[in-house]
Amino acid sequence: MDYFGLDADERVIAETAAEFTEKRITPYAVEWDATKHFPVDVLRAAAELGMGAIYCSEDSGGSGLRRLDGVRIFEQMATGCPTIAAFLSIHNMCTWMVDTYGTAEQRKALVPRLASMELVSSYCLTEPGAGSDAGALRTKAVRDGDHYVIDGVKQFISGAGVSDVYVVMARTGGDGPRGISAFVVDKDTPGVSFGADEVKMGWNAQPTAQVVFDGARLPADTLLGGTEGSGFGIAMNGLNGGRINIAACSLGGAQSAYDKAVSYLATREAFGVTLLDEPTIRFTLADLATKLETSRNLLWRAASALDAGHPDKVELCAMAKLYVTDACFEVADQALQLHGGYGYLREYGIEKIVRDLRVHRILEGTNEIMRVVIGRSESARGRAS
Repeated sequence: MDYFGLDADERVIAETAAEFTEKRITPYAVEWDATKHFPVDVLRAAAELGMGAIYCSEDSGGSGLRRLDGVRIFEQMATGCPTIAAFLSIHNMCTWMVDTYGTAEQRKALVPRLASMELVSSYCLTEPGAGSDAGALRTKAVRDGDHYVIDGVKQFISGAGVSDVYVVMARTGGDGPRGISAFVVDKDTPGVSFGADEVKMGWNAQPTAQVVFDGARLPADTLLGGTEGSGFGIAMNGLNGGRINIAACSLGGAQSAYDKAVSYLATREAFGVTLLDEPTIRFTLADLATKLETSRNLLWRAASALDAGHPDKVELCAMAKLYVTDACFEVADQALQLHGGYGYLREYGIEKIVRDLRVHRILEGTNEIMRVVIGRSESARGRAS
C-alpha cells in the first residue's frame, strides 16, 4: 500500500490492520463465503488490537482514534474480505452511538464490552416498508410504567440472531422523524425473535435476517440517552460515519481486485505478448488506477471533514459514499473482465469481491438517496448565495 502523506503513527495503524488482514482474513475469505461462516472469533481478535471501538473515547474503553484512521483500517481489512470489514464497520457505528449518546450508566455498562466485542452489536433501522424513507418507520415503543413495549419488524439486519446487542429505532411519538427514539436491546429480551437467514448474492460471511419485536418489554433505561424523540438524529449522525466506512470497504475490495488483475496480466500471454504489455490493457489499468486514487482522496477528505465537524460534512460523506461505491464496483467488475473466464471462477476470489461490493451501492442509504442529500445541500447553498 502507498503511505504517501501518512505520519509514523498513521502508518503503524494502517500497517497493523494490513498485517492482521493478511494473516487472519485473506487466506480464509473464499471459504467463509462458500460455507456462510461468520468468524466472530476473528472479529474479537481484531478487537484486541483496538478495532472494536475505533473512534470511541478512551475513557469508556475505545481506541480514541479519528474517522480518518477508521476508514484506513476498514480499507485494509476489506482487501481481505469486504464482508467482514463491513460488519466490523457496523459494529463500530453502533458502539459509537452508545458512547456518544448514551447515559453515563449506559456507556459504563456497554462500551467496554462492545469495544472488546465480548458483545457484538447490530443496527436496526430499515423495515419491510421503510427503507430509504427512514422517517416513515412503523415499529412502535409504548411506555408502560418502568418499561417500553416494542412491536414491529426490522429488515435486512446484519448480524441478526448472532449479535448480542441491537441499536433499535422505534416510534415513541407522532409521525415523522421527531417521533423516533433509539433503544439498546438485548438479544435475549422476551418477545425478540429472528427470521431465517436471507439467501443473498454476496455478504455470505455475515448473517442477514429480520429482527421481530412482538410485545418485547424493555426496561426504561434501555432508551438510548434517556431522551425520547432523539432517535432519528442519532440514526442520521451514525449514518454519516457508516457511509464513509462502507465506502472504505468498497475501496479495499476494489484495490484487492485490481492488484489481482495486475498480477494475473503480468503472467498471462496472448498473441505473443504479455497481456500487461498490451496498450489497450494498459489504458484500462490507467483508468482503474485513477478511479482508485480519486476514491481514496475523496474518502479521506470526507472523513477529515467529519472529524473536524465541517459544515459540509453530511454532503461530503454522501459524495464519498456515492462516488466510491459506484467507482469501486466498476473497478472490481473490470478486474474480473481482465481475468477472462478465470475471473468467473470462485478460486480466484474476484467474483466474490464483485458480489460483495454490489450491495454497498444500496445499504447505508442507496446511492439514489445520496444524490438527494447532495442535491439538497447544493440547492441550499445556491439560495444562501
